[in-house]
Amino acid sequence: QVQLVESGGGLVQAGGSLRLSCVASGHSFSNYAMGWFRRAPGKEREFVAGINWNGGSTYYIDSVKGRFTISRDNTKSTMYLQLNSLKPEDTAIYYCARRPVANGSSASAPSDYAYWGKGTLVTVSS
Repeated sequence: QVQLVESGGGLVQAGGSLRLSCVASGHSFSNYAMGWFRRAPGKEREFVAGINWNGGSTYYIDSVKGRFTISRDNTKSTMYLQLNSLKPEDTAIYYCARRPVANGSSASAPSDYAYWGKGTLVTVSS
């Protein structure tokens, strides 16, 4: 059974940093592209960043470019999202998700992803 478990969220002041992790189990992690989404209070779920199977291709939405970095360690079946220069508008529940294919780091629709974690809350205070 595929499982994705996020961690690393918390409360941070604006300008601060956090590192989110997503540990995968129950499948061959290195065979699949992955992504991070977020859902802010009162808003729809939003694609944040994606990464292909070997980390050779990444994609970010404009609002996080230069501040967030997505990466993965296939030896540890873990994906990461480094969040720097955080802003109050980054406050959200962050979810990791797995695609059913190896590529397509820019796939941004929730329907492009087959499995989801339960999320980790990031709160940025002003």
